[in-house]
Amino acid sequence: MVNGLQSLLHATQPTNLWLALILLTVLALLLSLGRRLEPALRLERLGLPIALLAGTVGLLLGPYGPLPLLPLSVTDIWTEVPTALLTLVFATLMLGRPLPKGQGLWEPVASQAMLGMMLGFGQYLVGGLAVLLVLIPLLGVDPLMGCLIEVGFEGGHGAAAVMGESFRELGFPGGQDLGLAMATVGLLTSTLLGSVLVIFGRWRGWVAPHGPTEIGDTGAIEEETSFGEQLRLLAVNLGLAGAAVACGVLMLEGLRLLGPWLGEFYRQVIHVFPVFPLALGGSLLIRLALEVSGKTQWVSQLLQREIGILATDLLITTAMASLNLPLLQHDWLPLTVLSVTGLAWNLLIMLFVARFTLREEWFERSITEFGQATGVAASGLLLLRLADPRNLTKALPVFSIKQLILQPILSGGVITVVAPLAVTRLGLLGWTELCGFLTVICIGLAAIINITSSSESTEAA
Repeated sequence: MVNGLQSLLHATQPTNLWLALILLTVLALLLSLGRRLEPALRLERLGLPIALLAGTVGLLLGPYGPLPLLPLSVTDIWTEVPTALLTLVFATLMLGRPLPKGQGLWEPVASQAMLGMMLGFGQYLVGGLAVLLVLIPLLGVDPLMGCLIEVGFEGGHGAAAVMGESFRELGFPGGQDLGLAMATVGLLTSTLLGSVLVIFGRWRGWVAPHGPTEIGDTGAIEEETSFGEQLRLLAVNLGLAGAAVACGVLMLEGLRLLGPWLGEFYRQVIHVFPVFPLALGGSLLIRLALEVSGKTQWVSQLLQREIGILATDLLITTAMASLNLPLLQHDWLPLTVLSVTGLAWNLLIMLFVARFTLREEWFERSITEFGQATGVAASGLLLLRLADPRNLTKALPVFSIKQLILQPILSGGVITVVAPLAVTRLGLLGWTELCGFLTVICIGLAAIINITSSSESTEAA
């Protein structure tokens, strides 16, 4: 996020002011175009988000598109924006909703965490098998390519960008480019395939029936509220989200200060650790402070949701519009093998394993996890918005709290950073075996949690 802000601040210098204006103007025009076309085409009813349409238009007008009207310098800035936007998305996750009570919370969060971990560790498992059994014998690729599914799918563009330096230091200079290409494939397939899955889930009756929205719990702004009061409320909610981001930045700086006492390996990990998982913790702390102080009226559920949705739309738009298409042409065969392998694993876990390990609202919760594990967390939230447009299920709070557990571990967390180092020390076979063992453990724990919770529910009845 810091790099993204620095790029934007640098763009506002006199020599680059025109670049910043083009950036902001084009982004606004793209999203405006998408929203104007949507009522006519009704794309969102088919599960195709407006941001994807706007990003596609931006891609067509970008330096690698058929109508290259936008200079490369604009898309270079756009490549820095998604990390900052993802941090803002995480900063709003816990602010707009009351903190769930402890009773009845452990089972859904624990089972959701196990689902996320079996997806993440399983991506290392199937990625390692694909490289060992197919890509090395046929193409002689670098063993570190076995990390790319988790880096690109689970971690996304942010993780692929920060892992580039580690790959280069370990003798795999093309790792960053391939990771970004994997992230691009993941972002596209998570949105398109995930939207098709939502439609299929509605047809099969997997989506929980949603009744009318309860007006009293929406956090909507009353129509009679003055314009000045609405602006004040918006400023306060933006300030609260900014405070959550600031808490995350301070946490990260505090962790980095411990580096001299915790060794070189710790410094390597924390040097590339992103701020957005900690922004989620900041969001939790700010919400807790508001509830303890009795100031929850300062926060609007509607505004926090809209801030998160806007950041998600901008993230998808900028990521799509700044795609480097030549990356997809280079090493397309190993990229295809890894992409198909990762997608097959994610679909297997979502459609079969999750159905029997998540007791309640399995589809909404698993489609969110599919979006996270294939694209980015924002993709998961977008798919949840399609499956549960009125936000009536428990999927969002369960997913948000689960992120506090999972995000520091996978999706750009400690394991993502450690994995290339482990491959070089244990060998790809040893790392794959370890991830296979951890995947089996996660599946077993998820089954135990489900069986235990079902038994307790039967006894209570």
